[in-house]
Amino acid sequence: MTDLLLTILALLVALSILIAVHEWGHYLVARWCGVKVLRFSIGFGKPLWTRRAGADQTEYMIATIPLGGYVKMLDEREGEVPEEEVHRAFNRQSLGKRSAIVFAGPLFNFLFAILAYWVMFVVGVPGLKPILGTIAEDTIAHQAGLREGQEIITVNGEPTPTWQASIESILPRLILHEEVTLGVEDGGLLREYRLSPQGLDASLPPEAVYQRLGLTPYQPRIAPLLESVLPGSPAERAGLLGGDRVLSAAGEPIDSWAELVAAINAHAGERLALEVERDGRVLALEVLPERLSERDGGGGRIGASVHVDQAEFAALRSEMRYGVAPAFGAALQRSWDMGALTLKMMGQMITGRASMENISGPIGIAQYAKTSAGAGVSQFLAFLGLISISLGIINLLPIPVLDGGHLMNYAIEAVRGKPLSEAAEAVAQRIGLTLILALMMLAIYNDMLRLLR
Repeated sequence: MTDLLLTILALLVALSILIAVHEWGHYLVARWCGVKVLRFSIGFGKPLWTRRAGADQTEYMIATIPLGGYVKMLDEREGEVPEEEVHRAFNRQSLGKRSAIVFAGPLFNFLFAILAYWVMFVVGVPGLKPILGTIAEDTIAHQAGLREGQEIITVNGEPTPTWQASIESILPRLILHEEVTLGVEDGGLLREYRLSPQGLDASLPPEAVYQRLGLTPYQPRIAPLLESVLPGSPAERAGLLGGDRVLSAAGEPIDSWAELVAAINAHAGERLALEVERDGRVLALEVLPERLSERDGGGGRIGASVHVDQAEFAALRSEMRYGVAPAFGAALQRSWDMGALTLKMMGQMITGRASMENISGPIGIAQYAKTSAGAGVSQFLAFLGLISISLGIINLLPIPVLDGGHLMNYAIEAVRGKPLSEAAEAVAQRIGLTLILALMMLAIYNDMLRLLR
């Protein structure tokens, strides 16, 4: 229940920020252009909170459905306008001013993304060093000649000090069929490897893309040394103590914690013979692992924790951080890269070359929001930046109802010398709503499939 509440809270915070930024763009530019703003709303439906302020007594509102927002401006097409205020009506503004007001929403989303990435780079993004773990055969990484233990230093000449930074630079390029050059440190020497996009395309689901790439982070071998034992657990009943080192399970040698976990899972609900070393002596013990439900992940549990060498893990940590000025350049580059990737992915989805499974709806976004918020400020800012760019691009699509649809109408008006008829706009609005609803249904369908997996 707590997890669900945190997910909902993270989604509400993320959506509120992004919607407010988008609508604030429309609001500010409308004010700068002399248009009277009647209402500024975050969300749709029944008001939860309202307040009137300013010379125009603009109504500021937070509504019940947080899946959008709007700025209501004085407009003769939506009601009678007093003669003394006609000049402040939106429909009376020049084509340039109307276009600027509409374009301001997506523009502010792009500017916010740059700001979010700038703060992220200044604060610093913690992570693990991009050291390669086990590389499976017949993968792109294996075919390139990469080996376990090598550290990625650069991707296409750009430094990538963390594992996440490396993957975020590698995957988009490969998916878009671009060759990637890795600068890799190997035994003190810097070598170059080339990853080929052959056999990898955006039509594959995300899991298959990672599997085909074959890059996994290095995980140090953790010794099967117990840190502590829970009171009343199977481990305590078996006589295990903190400090015990497991030597074998079911007669098979145990060299790592992962091997011990695998043995426990394989013998869930069955008696498991263990040999442990304690104070220089070897003891024979027997434990009965509890069987976990499928809801809890299946497998078994004995109620013992592992001793971890903190110094070893500290040596694997890294951070991506820039100074104030360099961070701005990095933020611009990240925003450009994410925008270009989003556009290319949309194009490939339209042409059928990319999997529609990549489209996420409110459930997927909520899960990403909760995960990123739990990972720290930097990860949450990265999430907000990406979603803000996506929101800006989607709103610029030439679909009626969206900002891009309005801009398309203004382009037609500029060519014709007069606006479209109300009947034509009504038909276009219905088509736009149908397309948006179809896209939302697909996104929710994808979300449900991910939940059921």
